Amino acid sequence: MDLVDAARRAARAGAASLRAAPRPAQAQWTEKARRDFVTDVDRAVETLVGDALRAAVPGSVVVGEELTPEAARDGDVVWIVDPLDGTTNFLHGYPQYAVSIGCLVAGKLCVGVVHDVTRDRVSWGAAGRGAWQGEDRLAVSPLADPARALVGTGFPFKHMDQVEPYLRQLGAVLRAASGARRAGSASLDLADVAAGRLDAFWELSLAPWDVAAGVVLVREAGGTVTTLAGDPDVLGGGSIVAGNPALHGWLVDLLGAA
Repeated sequence: MDLVDAARRAARAGAASLRAAPRPAQAQWTEKARRDFVTDVDRAVETLVGDALRAAVPGSVVVGEELTPEAARDGDVVWIVDPLDGTTNFLHGYPQYAVSIGCLVAGKLCVGVVHDVTRDRVSWGAAGRGAWQGEDRLAVSPLADPARALVGTGFPFKHMDQVEPYLRQLGAVLRAASGARRAGSASLDLADVAAGRLDAFWELSLAPWDVAAGVVLVREAGGTVTTLAGDPDVLGGGSIVAGNPALHGWLVDLLGAA
């Protein structure tokens, strides 16, 4: 719980900084890769969050999307931070972005905090302690009928070679489920799975900082998270499929067939 509290405080500070920051003009957007933007706001928030985490847990390591993406993840306590998950949404004023903080202890993912910036809503989870939003314990949806399922997704906007296979998968989901949603922040999508607002979620290519915190939330809320191939290690930077146990299995099979 000390780690949870440290992550919550750091995420709260990062969210406050994002709310106070003016939206950067287009001339201030830097394109790291095609369609992958970063600004001084992202970097400043990552510095703020990273400093807060290292101060709370001296000797801990921060792996952050913007400043330290290549940092080694072999410390006793390793924070995996996305200071602004949903940068494109933030740049356009679309109110769906978050501060996401996951924590590895001795190599095991054990803590996750997702702070929904515009709603000022915090979801957190810790190994063996469940997943929570305020006083409400989170639980994945009990729905087992794919025809009634609402499925979240993320587009492969950085990887054009994945567009055609992704579209085949999306078509299969649209034919089988009641609906699909793409809001542009994987950490918030996973928080929605944990809270039962989405029944399942998939994306073909995500970095560790996109998913670390949300994976803890889903698993502690009773859900299942793997790669498309069924591997529970989803921090390698690739596909992810999450959902309640019944719909996770259905979605893995459906996507694989597509």
